[in-house]
Amino acid sequence: MSSRFQAPRGTHDVLPADQPLWQRVTGTLAEVAELYGYRRIQTPNFEETGLFQRTSGSGSDIVQKEMYSFEDQGGRALTLRPEGTAPIARAYVEHGMHREPQPVKLYTVAPMYRYAAPQQGRYREHWQCSVEAIGSGDPALDAEVIQLYTEFARRVGITQYELLLNSIGDANCRPQYVERLTAWLDDHADVLDDDARAKRATNPLRVFDVKNPAVREALRDAPKIGESLCDECAEHFAAVRRHLDAYGVAYTVEPTLVRGLDYYTRTVFEFVGPEEKAQSAICSGGRYDGLVAEIGGPATPGIGFGAGIERALLALGNEGITVEQQPLDVFFAVEPGQTAATALADVRRAGFSADTDYAGRSMKGQLTQGARAARRVVVVAADGWTLRSPGERDRAIDLDGLLGELRA
Repeated sequence: MSSRFQAPRGTHDVLPADQPLWQRVTGTLAEVAELYGYRRIQTPNFEETGLFQRTSGSGSDIVQKEMYSFEDQGGRALTLRPEGTAPIARAYVEHGMHREPQPVKLYTVAPMYRYAAPQQGRYREHWQCSVEAIGSGDPALDAEVIQLYTEFARRVGITQYELLLNSIGDANCRPQYVERLTAWLDDHADVLDDDARAKRATNPLRVFDVKNPAVREALRDAPKIGESLCDECAEHFAAVRRHLDAYGVAYTVEPTLVRGLDYYTRTVFEFVGPEEKAQSAICSGGRYDGLVAEIGGPATPGIGFGAGIERALLALGNEGITVEQQPLDVFFAVEPGQTAATALADVRRAGFSADTDYAGRSMKGQLTQGARAARRVVVVAADGWTLRSPGERDRAIDLDGLLGELRA
């Protein structure tokens, strides 16, 4: 049987069989974030469109091609959240968190929405963990945020990745670099494709974010931002690397690594899996020292990342890691004329999972279903209860005995 309705293209259902691994990923991300002192925050699924136009850059792919924007019945321009950093920065300003002890360390696990060609590991509605530390420019904080994701990866079993690292400078040194890059692009216009030309027109740094392998290879001869860093940015980047070395975090400096959003400054990074396609990045982030001021708050530095849940699941699949659904603690097989209602309530109240038959199965069918669904089966008969456990002889039992065994 199939429904006449299906989930919209680019979305997906997380089925009960998928939940154990899903919960392991999201639960571990939350656990690690809180171990590092990050507090959970939830922001609305939609925000004012101007928030993303102002912070992401009007020429970014997100704003130009990928946002789900609409006008509500009150004439307000709203957008389904395409990324997590700008909404968290908005909440930081709106709720006066700059008056709290700094940095304010926050995280969320929430759905994001981007109109893009769906493919494995890339959905129009996808889930992401955003980890943000706002209120400090300390390079040690950059390293902590990066190391936090490596700790998550270690705990869940993701080993096949490479950490790419770069610095893209700041407002002091980037303009001079952009001049050098623009001159090079003028002299080598023939190596650019239409996508690269469009990116260059909005922000020359974005040419390094193209997907065309031939263009990417040609751009390796272009001037690199690392060659133009001011002394302050160079020292900041060196300090980040020293802290990562102290953590024992392996990384590769990638001179062409940039981020697709305008608010990034200085440190940028990506955790990249072995795939060669768009879903190879399992976590991306960087420093955004001008973002809070851009949306009306005080000048405030910040650093964070976005880690895709579906990307992590894909990475775990490549590792061959699965998590099975845990069986019920007990299943009650009930003879005709008997009931398990009180027993179910008592067992569940004690904190153990329990179920019974609601499909009118025969006793044989109930025993088969119970053996599939639970660690123990209790037969409820007129003359008492019988406990059936794999590898053990059947024996009589009452509620107190069952609870004692469950607790043991």
